[in-house]
Amino acid sequence: MSALTEDEREIVALAGEFVDERVRPRVRDYESVDAYPADFIEDMKKLGFFGLLAPAEHGGVEVSTECFARVTEELARGWMSLAGAIGGHSVITFMIRTFGTPDQRERYLPRMADGTVRATMALTEPGGGSDLQAMRTHAREDGGDLVITGSKTWISNARHSGLIGLLCVTDPDAKPAHRGMSVLLVEPGDGLTVSKNLPKLGYRGVESCELLFDEMRVPASAVLGGQPNQGWAHMMRGLEVGRVQVAARAVGVAQAALDDAVRYAQERESFGKPIWKHQSVGNLLADMATKVRAARLLTADAARRLDAGVRADMEAGMAKLFASEAAMQVALDAMRVHGGYGYSKEFDVERYFRDAPLMILGEGTNEIQRNVIAAQLIARNPIT
Repeated sequence: MSALTEDEREIVALAGEFVDERVRPRVRDYESVDAYPADFIEDMKKLGFFGLLAPAEHGGVEVSTECFARVTEELARGWMSLAGAIGGHSVITFMIRTFGTPDQRERYLPRMADGTVRATMALTEPGGGSDLQAMRTHAREDGGDLVITGSKTWISNARHSGLIGLLCVTDPDAKPAHRGMSVLLVEPGDGLTVSKNLPKLGYRGVESCELLFDEMRVPASAVLGGQPNQGWAHMMRGLEVGRVQVAARAVGVAQAALDDAVRYAQERESFGKPIWKHQSVGNLLADMATKVRAARLLTADAARRLDAGVRADMEAGMAKLFASEAAMQVALDAMRVHGGYGYSKEFDVERYFRDAPLMILGEGTNEIQRNVIAAQLIARNPIT
């Protein structure tokens, strides 16, 4: 059962109306040419979607994580890229709200809440992938400032972000390595180069780029929370929110695929009856619907743990793992229901099939999620 308040249910309904009335009728115009959806972004700013996790005192909407997940699901149901546009932004919002100094909260949160400043997070490096402890991007002290050198890749919204939550090494001698990492709040400027857009199978419209830091100088006050070498703990907590958000994106894509398949299975006839009445198609629909519901419930469970203030890395990992794999299978099965038309760009199911793999690979691959789940499972159930 949903734990959303009446106000939160209205926000989710508002997101659904936006998707049905504005996004779905026009998404192909943007997606087919990989165009940045500037007018959709402006609409999302006005609707408050960039401020869902910002405190009310700083102009935010301040909803529960479960409500945030449901809004994410609705956006992804229309176009997964729009859910991606608030993904990293919302993680950085959460981290500044939770760990930021008073000055950092006052400086950034009001402008992040209304979308004037949109944020992204920068973790992955070209040679590192999921191995964050092999990180090479570093910041050294120099005259009271920090000087950043290194590169990050696959950074979503890189070209349109006014703030980067950068995880980097600030103490290269720390053992283990994660004890020497900090999150820096970096604004674009001299010493930062944003590469051309990286070509992608799906997740089109919202750019992914490489960031090159060449002796970029930032003030020491850019360290999230004001104390260096706390960044690993900060980012791992932020990634719990991020993985719930990615799970919700997957649920949205899966729901869209299921909706299209259910509609088509009633409209299309073969051998004198609607195709859903053929057992092979009916079984597909039954399994698809079950996977979508289970994924949504897992995502809600992880979101509620976050709202309770308890550790949720195992639950967020479970939600992200199950929901992303379910979305991939549901998207494929929706193509099967559509038959040959499922392979055509005239139907949206081929887009769902291209978008679904991102949730398997992004925000920590599913292989990493399994490692997290197993480690936490043992840690919570030690042999006594």
